[in-house]
Amino acid sequence: MSKHRVVVVGGGFGGLGVVRGLKRADAEVTLIDRTNHHLFQPLLYQVATALLPAGDIAPAFRAILRRQRNAHVLLGEVTGFDTAAKRVHVDLPDGRSRQVGYDTLVVAAGSRDSYFGHDEWAESAPPMKTLEQAVDLRSKLLRAFETAVAAEDAKQWLSFAVVGAGPTGVELAGQLADLARRALKGQFREIDPRDVRITLMDAVPHVLPPFSAPLREHARVKLERLGVTVMTNAMVESIDAEGLTTKDGDRVEARTIIWAAGVQASPLARKLAEATGTETDRKGRIVVNPADCSVTDDVFAIGDMVNLNDLPGIAEPAIQEGHHVARVIKARLNGRRAKPFKYLDLGTMATISPGDAVADIRKLRLKGIIGKAAWAGVHIAFLVGWRNRVAVLAQWAWNLLTGRRAQPIILEPMRAFERGEGLAAGNRKA
Repeated sequence: MSKHRVVVVGGGFGGLGVVRGLKRADAEVTLIDRTNHHLFQPLLYQVATALLPAGDIAPAFRAILRRQRNAHVLLGEVTGFDTAAKRVHVDLPDGRSRQVGYDTLVVAAGSRDSYFGHDEWAESAPPMKTLEQAVDLRSKLLRAFETAVAAEDAKQWLSFAVVGAGPTGVELAGQLADLARRALKGQFREIDPRDVRITLMDAVPHVLPPFSAPLREHARVKLERLGVTVMTNAMVESIDAEGLTTKDGDRVEARTIIWAAGVQASPLARKLAEATGTETDRKGRIVVNPADCSVTDDVFAIGDMVNLNDLPGIAEPAIQEGHHVARVIKARLNGRRAKPFKYLDLGTMATISPGDAVADIRKLRLKGIIGKAAWAGVHIAFLVGWRNRVAVLAQWAWNLLTGRRAQPIILEPMRAFERGEGLAAGNRKA
């Protein structure tokens, strides 16, 4: 008799949690992902700002699962589902298509950036959701400084804008300020750090909307002390290659614009909903059973692509949902019923500078160095692999003590940009 076949689509926090949670289950587990690595997305902005090497937050699936004998990895892009025949349609790297059969299916396809109906903005304001996009953004940021050295108007190239004042936008703006004024201070002697202009903007009234009012104010004050101009109640009307305009008519000049304003569910959420006859919400998220994250008896969905009691689209719900689905599957294989899912709210955190962060943990309101210690402890704990944890901790300590960064390198050759190839490649990736 063949073993129970579990197919997991997506190797993010939730999907990888399911696979690892089934390590000792009497089942064959197949993880399908279009990349060969897990991505610790909360630290993606640190790759983009040259603080961390890409590999420190993106261990390969095969390395993570090397000792899990019932786990298999398939590199490919899932394009659809046949729930009647219990098959997943996958496009393979060599151009062929394959049907992968399952007994239990778990879809954890995550989310993608939302430009609120203005996808054309992606050309001038690229997103930062994948490792490739973060590495491209790092090159773009560093190229701006290199270009400013020889430019007639250096200030034009030293203008940056971050759209979106949630945790990602705040962390990115803070790291960009530290990069410009501390990390590159002794390396770009031709540039006056005071000429660097960083604008953080959002349509909401406050930075870090999910946080308590005192922490929001602390974050805003600290960002402004770092030299970041904070614009709230500023809805973007248009974006072009040289800046953006708000609905109120304010113009922000910026040669480098980064989009961190909104997300929407992966297109696979809609495809799964169509295949199972399930509804989606206005954000495109598939609605699941809150007791066990199921869509049907043998199909589960977890993470950013689902609506489960309107939990936020952050790492912790995905992690807990992944662990719970693994328990549900194991219980079913043993003829038992698992307890209903219960979410444990561990709070929200955001870092502002190398020595400052805010943490909103139930009744605890942490900020400054204490908030930074809590933030660092949680992020180190959630990283996959001890080598990565040690490496990241060492990079943070080195940056705190010296201001220097590990990866200040531009990967695109200059001639590619002279021919327009670098820009074209950036547009394709966005």
